[in-house]
Amino acid sequence: MRSSRKAGAALFTILAVLMTGCSASDSSTSARNGPVHLTFWSALRGTQEVVDEYNRIQNKVRVDYQQVPSGPQGGWAKLSNAARAGNAPDVATMEYPQLPGYAIDGVPRDITDLLPDSARRKILPQALDLTTLDGRTYAVPVDIEPMMFFYRKDVFTKYDIPVPKTWTEFESAARQLKKAQPRSRIASFFTNGSQHMAGFSWQAGGQWFRTSGDAWQISLADAPTRKVAAYWQGLVDQDLVRVEPVDSQQWRAHLQNGETVGYMAGAWAAGSLMNSTPSGKGKWAIAPLPQWDPAKPSLGTQGGSTFAVTKDSNHPKEALEFITWMVTSPDALRAKLSSGISSAFPVVPELVPVARKEMDTSYYSGQDIFGLFQQSAQLISPRWKWGPRMTSTITSVEDGFAKAGAGRGSIVEALREGERRTLPDLKSLGLSVTTN
Repeated sequence: MRSSRKAGAALFTILAVLMTGCSASDSSTSARNGPVHLTFWSALRGTQEVVDEYNRIQNKVRVDYQQVPSGPQGGWAKLSNAARAGNAPDVATMEYPQLPGYAIDGVPRDITDLLPDSARRKILPQALDLTTLDGRTYAVPVDIEPMMFFYRKDVFTKYDIPVPKTWTEFESAARQLKKAQPRSRIASFFTNGSQHMAGFSWQAGGQWFRTSGDAWQISLADAPTRKVAAYWQGLVDQDLVRVEPVDSQQWRAHLQNGETVGYMAGAWAAGSLMNSTPSGKGKWAIAPLPQWDPAKPSLGTQGGSTFAVTKDSNHPKEALEFITWMVTSPDALRAKLSSGISSAFPVVPELVPVARKEMDTSYYSGQDIFGLFQQSAQLISPRWKWGPRMTSTITSVEDGFAKAGAGRGSIVEALREGERRTLPDLKSLGLSVTTN
């Protein structure tokens, strides 16, 4: 059974209490003396252009946009604090891993009965699964980011290195590259890459969080994850990959000077790479992520966002209509892409031709990257569930990864320590929690 359909009764009892009085009592009526005003907080690039377009094409609703810092830089805390004070915006952006925690805190409104079937049918089911908890929908997915392998095509061609289709082949390619070009490495193990590790575990069949009856089960070191951790530990121990933080100055320098020739991340990273490494034009290409079993291909994601109507909104109907337009309208996507390069993969397949047309892929030698993303998105496993306090979990795991990267511990030990440190947070919520 899909995890999004299997209840954690204790969690959703809390949700029911928190949301009592929020869903039914707030009616959404048209303003008699002018347009309805909605407030909208987001850190996503291109949002101002999207809001401007919506305000231009209709006069019943005026959206007032406020740019907020991206999540780790303060946006998550800002939204939580506003919700506690009862003055959250009508609409807010929430990343997938943070959504369950926000739901526990009663920040997003249950929009199950507001979201029209016509909109649901347009959205990839794997994306909608991630915003649906115990059969109730708390946000509308915006983009979903299947993990991909970005690689220096020129280097692979120069040394006749086959693009790896399996993880066994990936290790072989790493060895071949190191032998041919000793200063270069095929990729990096990111010491702040807990969500990359989650994506790898997801692909391998891992389930860090599950619900069973009235209890949450947490297992950051289940068998599939241990396999993934051991694999990456082997690459680290044999000096086949770099060990460094993603988005760090040193990581970017290694990409730019050709000492790192590969990168694994969500589809969104195609645009990011174009912006950060312009000298790589014509040198980079994108391939599907290597598989453990090509006969049973599977993928996880890394990145992606959702739009939620908050409990404090007095106009949930208008707020959701605005969200639906942002997610499903070609005009909304064109407005977003007018702000600059973006390879975020839309959750509505009908919008892929729009994204493809608006994207100059000469950086990737004209490769049909959105066609590749579309094929990969179909492989995203629906079994994954994010935990109730992912911000804390992420911090704990990455503390351990940093130690492992410095030779003080291992990757699997970091995951186990992250699990141990997550337990008190979940229990403090009144949740029944078990470990494997």
